[in-house]
Amino acid sequence: MRKQGFFRSIHFKFALIYVLLILIAMQIIGVYFVDRLELRLVENFKVSLNERVNMLAFSIEQEMSKDREDESTLEDDIRVILQDYESEDIEEIRVIDNKSKVIGSSDPYSQGIIGRKTNEDMVKRTLLVGDNPDYVRLDEKTLNRMYVSSTPIRSNGDIVGAIYLIAKMENVYDDIKEINDIFVTGTGIAMAITALLGISVAQTITRPISAMRKHVVELGKGNFSKKVKVYGNDEIGQLAMTFNNLSNKIQDAQATTEGERRKLASVLAHMTDGVIATDRKGRIILINEPAANMLDVSRETVLNQSIVSILGLDEQYSFEQLVHDIDTEILDFSTSKKQYIIKVSFSVIQKETGFINGLIAVLYDVTEQEKIESERREFVANVSHELRTPLTTMRSYLEALAEGAWKDENIAPQFLNVTQTETERMIRLVNDLLQLSKLDSKDYRFSKEMINFTAYFHRVIDRFEMTKEQHVSFTRSLPDKPIYLEMDQDKITQVLDNIISNALKYSPEGGKITFQVKEHEGQIEVSVRDEGVGIPKENLDRIFDRFYRVDKARTRKLGGTGLGLAIAKEMVEAHGGRIWATSEEGIGTTVFFTLPIVGDQEELEDDWDEV
Repeated sequence: MRKQGFFRSIHFKFALIYVLLILIAMQIIGVYFVDRLELRLVENFKVSLNERVNMLAFSIEQEMSKDREDESTLEDDIRVILQDYESEDIEEIRVIDNKSKVIGSSDPYSQGIIGRKTNEDMVKRTLLVGDNPDYVRLDEKTLNRMYVSSTPIRSNGDIVGAIYLIAKMENVYDDIKEINDIFVTGTGIAMAITALLGISVAQTITRPISAMRKHVVELGKGNFSKKVKVYGNDEIGQLAMTFNNLSNKIQDAQATTEGERRKLASVLAHMTDGVIATDRKGRIILINEPAANMLDVSRETVLNQSIVSILGLDEQYSFEQLVHDIDTEILDFSTSKKQYIIKVSFSVIQKETGFINGLIAVLYDVTEQEKIESERREFVANVSHELRTPLTTMRSYLEALAEGAWKDENIAPQFLNVTQTETERMIRLVNDLLQLSKLDSKDYRFSKEMINFTAYFHRVIDRFEMTKEQHVSFTRSLPDKPIYLEMDQDKITQVLDNIISNALKYSPEGGKITFQVKEHEGQIEVSVRDEGVGIPKENLDRIFDRFYRVDKARTRKLGGTGLGLAIAKEMVEAHGGRIWATSEEGIGTTVFFTLPIVGDQEELEDDWDEV
């Protein structure tokens, strides 16, 4: 989180608002105070002047009431009286008689106007109606404010004159300015003290808020150990306590969520099935490793991609169809070389309100199941066919015998011989099936014993050599020394019988069968090679499958059941070996199988010699 600047902090804003509120309040108080003070001072100034003017008017009225022979004597007396009223505030006092003639002036520089009539309107008004008008005007030269008034002089109720006063008001306003300056200075001092108090008060409020902010940052980092300090039991303190309780609940919820997340992650990671989750728009938000491996994609590249396109269903369905209409879908990724089939089950992520949040797709690799199912169907079809063919033949011959063919001495033995042959063929098939069933069971046991495989293999080859047809020759490439193996002699005999019988069946006239035994890396490798027609390369891997025949018509004609090599494979693998074949068309086929060698061969040879 970026560091908060002081001037952007709530601390500064709170103190600033506090100071501004105090400033506004003091300004309002100051404006009101100065305005009222100005009115009061001006009013007092006027009252004070008017009182002096009234006293002057009384004195002049006394002088004007005296009997005089010469007016010059009155003017001199008035001049003497006016001298007593000279002051710093009074600019000039003029005394005017009832005929508007100036009879006295306190200004020594204005003595020339004595004896002249005045043109002042307010004086004329006073003389006429007895008003006492006044006003404040601005001096044109000094630009000072001047107070001007006109006061009537009365004698026995009659107006005998007027006193015209011009006074300076700047002293009043200077006093107001001085008082205003004092108020401003006091306001500044008060604001400074208020600012300090505001910062201090703001700090008491913002300190726990700052602590909670830092605590939120720590919570974001996953640190739940720190707690907010509670400074009091007020609203901020209760908020801090609530915040600490909330932190504890968040810690518990986080621990629970993290535990569930780990469980889910562990489940998803160890699931053999693939899981894909999408948002409500069909974009992939989660995919586990098995799903990525099944689809052969990278987890990083498929996130936020459409699930429809990732599954290769964009040409068949839209995401809305997957949500509402499709429950399962089979994806066939098989190639000419490898079969690969995936089954996808879709489940909607839905809230209690019915709002759809997304889709869950579970992927199952059903390649093996499909293969087993296909083999099962093929196996049932093959068994049915193998049993139906001899049964159909037997029914046909038995029906012919029942209809009277048994009376014919030439046909009846032939029909009975065919019936017996087909019966034996069905017996062999059933026996082979029973044997395969036993080999498939886990509790099947072999009767193993220590056998000299070299001598044993010679005996098997000798048996076939004595009973074989003369058009095939045998070649042996066996070790001179004995090789001792622990094996079930009957079962390995059956393996060799099946392999050698096949070699004899498919060997041409004058062909040769080669028997070879090699010893290497703790096992022996037995091979039987013929010079028959060979097996096509595309069929070579399937000759050990049950009922599989390269040439079905020829195999049935030769009396095979299609289970010989399958039984041989099961028996060899049960002994801990493996079996395979190589072939070239027109040249021949070689069947190989291995068997493990156990024990010390020299010690076993000594023991065998003693026996």
